[in-house]
Amino acid sequence: MNNSDTLETQCQPCQGGMNALSQDQIKSYMQTINPAWQYLPEAVSIKRSFNFKNFSKTMFFVNAVAAMADQQGHHPDVEFGYNYCRVRLTTHEAKGLTTNDFICAKKVDGLV
Repeated sequence: MNNSDTLETQCQPCQGGMNALSQDQIKSYMQTINPAWQYLPEAVSIKRSFNFKNFSKTMFFVNAVAAMADQQGHHPDVEFGYNYCRVRLTTHEAKGLTTNDFICAKKVDGLV
């Protein structure tokens, strides 16, 4: 199974012992998601900003992200305002990025 196939699956529960991805693995996974996602090495996270026409559309997106995150059991940091939303993903338990972060990035993109 390659990285692209992995991202079509569901998040795996973090039950201790989940290892963070290596820099090479992160680089490989970054090539499989939308290029609008940014890797933030200092925060060991990935982030993407979204813009919307108005507050209503922003809130619809935020609520869809929340529902998807609950279903996946993997929750991003979300910041939003009138016509924007920023989504940041990391796996706190692993103290870095895991496959779950890239799975959720793909699923967030599918909500747009």
